[in-house]
Amino acid sequence: MKKIELEIVALSHSITQTHSYAVVLGEVNGLRRLPIVIGGFEAQAIAVALERMQPSRPLTHDLMKNFMNAFNVELMEIVINDLQEGIFYSKLVCISEHDTVEIDSRTSDALALAVRFGCPIYTYDNILESAGILMEDTNKKKKTNIQVDDVSSAGREELSKLSLEELQNLLNEVLEQEDYIRAINIRDEMNKRK
Repeated sequence: MKKIELEIVALSHSITQTHSYAVVLGEVNGLRRLPIVIGGFEAQAIAVALERMQPSRPLTHDLMKNFMNAFNVELMEIVINDLQEGIFYSKLVCISEHDTVEIDSRTSDALALAVRFGCPIYTYDNILESAGILMEDTNKKKKTNIQVDDVSSAGREELSKLSLEELQNLLNEVLEQEDYIRAINIRDEMNKRK
């Protein structure tokens, strides 16, 4: 089967499940999107890597990357290779000096590692056909910006009422709590004003 390359185009609260997030993968040079529901911790791990944040201590996926690097194992690609009863299955394709190994993985963990290693993300046409969404062709050839959306419109309105100093204090608080998704939204509000 021919593999189709995907890229992360959005990360947001899931509208279908409480306390869950959705990562949206887009077909490279195509119009199909693949939304995948993931947990909050995994969403945070992906957001931290996408935004190139440096936590004070390594997160679990950072530890995994450091471990793999220490033993000269490289993550070549991830493949979302199956879909059963609404659950996506993935594998990590890793190489070392002497071997290539495929490792079963939750898709959310595979995506968190793919962002850290900068490796490609693939799936197959049958998965995109059954779970994908076809976007309208706007005849624009620009790449979609990655969007991390965690704050409701009411939450954004609350942030807009705070002064820069109050936003900075709030940012420091949420970083201490390691709530990186919320930190991204606060940082974006601060950047809008600068």
